[in-house]
Amino acid sequence: MRRRSHRRPISAINVVPYIDVMLVLLVIFMITAPLLAQGVKIDLPTAAAKPIPESKEPLVVTIDSAGRFYLNVGDGQETGVTSEVLVSRVSTVLRHRPETPVMVRGDEHVDYGKVIRLMSLLQNAGAPSVGMLTEPPAGRKR
Repeated sequence: MRRRSHRRPISAINVVPYIDVMLVLLVIFMITAPLLAQGVKIDLPTAAAKPIPESKEPLVVTIDSAGRFYLNVGDGQETGVTSEVLVSRVSTVLRHRPETPVMVRGDEHVDYGKVIRLMSLLQNAGAPSVGMLTEPPAGRKR
């Protein structure tokens, strides 16, 4: 005679594999998140200025402490551009979108003459006005 088992089937979900997958994904995101940050490392000067209204996406030209130019348009935003390429790209953007605001992010250690040269290049490219980006003073909320 066969003996029958009268056990109830287990109706619980084993969540251990899901936790393992979640932890692996968390580690992957923690490792890759810092690698996704892009930009040129500069030290912006601090100033107590009003924030810029975010009505339109500005065209930002960055000048680092060595005097190299970077543009936030197109590919290679972390690659320096020559003054000729800078004027060409800025004038192209302003021809297609003349209302685009032009901003300069200048390192606080860059020579003042280089910033003036950059602003002159932007004026030659057709920028009607050029704004300057700064960091807010420490302790002040944006």
